[in-house]
Amino acid sequence: MRTITTRPSVALAGIIAAALAISACGSDDSSSSTSTSTSSGITATKDATIAATVPAKFSSAGTISVATDASYAPMEFVKDGTKDIVGADVDLATALGQVLGLKAEVQNATFDAIIPGLASGKYDIGMSSFTDTKEREATVDFVTYFEAGTSFFGKKGGPAPDGLADLCGLTVAVQKGTTQADDATDQAKKCPADKKLTLSVFPDQNGANSAVVSGRAQISMADSPVAAYQVTESDGQLELVGTPYGTAPYGIAVPKNSGLAEPLLAAMKKLIAGGQYAAILKKWGLETGAITDPVINGAID
Repeated sequence: MRTITTRPSVALAGIIAAALAISACGSDDSSSSTSTSTSSGITATKDATIAATVPAKFSSAGTISVATDASYAPMEFVKDGTKDIVGADVDLATALGQVLGLKAEVQNATFDAIIPGLASGKYDIGMSSFTDTKEREATVDFVTYFEAGTSFFGKKGGPAPDGLADLCGLTVAVQKGTTQADDATDQAKKCPADKKLTLSVFPDQNGANSAVVSGRAQISMADSPVAAYQVTESDGQLELVGTPYGTAPYGIAVPKNSGLAEPLLAAMKKLIAGGQYAAILKKWGLETGAITDPVINGAID
């Protein structure tokens, strides 16, 4: 993912301007009696038992910093005409903080800098549509919260790949540091010399979207809910093509040995049981990616 100050694909002009500017238990007796709400009006209540498991470093500060790359609507993006970061991950982070008795301070960051930033202590957690992978688990822990695959999208009437092998011979735009960038890079090595995959890697997803709209690339790849959102917001210029592949869990990235994974897991379970989780996903049209049993480190490959 990315760092940009405009909502991706709200209008074609917005996309091109962005390009020129660059480049996932109900209340109990231990719960407190106070509650706060997200901007959507979805409320979560502090759970004293769960909050008591938060390391003192965070509970004494009363805040937790959340790094996200805000160009991946509807998961995280900058609201039109403002500097406000909004989206499903933002609402979930806010609600998780409420359960933990912490204020979630969401910070915009470049996607491929988030995990290093967690390791260095710059950020407390990362919520930026991270696919939970074995490779990433070597560096951070994940608390799973959503499921998504990868979808292809391009201009209407253009090429319609139905799998990675069909990308040979095409120009493809992806975001740096994503699983899609890894997949396309690997596929490029497999394409025959007379049918090369031309790959453009952008700092954020907005850049990849813009490349497709402007005709500099024929296809882009993104997580399924993000690709679908780009198509919906493209004024009929873009379409989903082919079949999504590689369904995998999203995870909240947590520094190893930080003491945050277990409290976040308990808070996520509380939001699922209490209905706030479902309400947030419904708000953003993401119900199909809902999970019922979050875990720590749930990578499938």
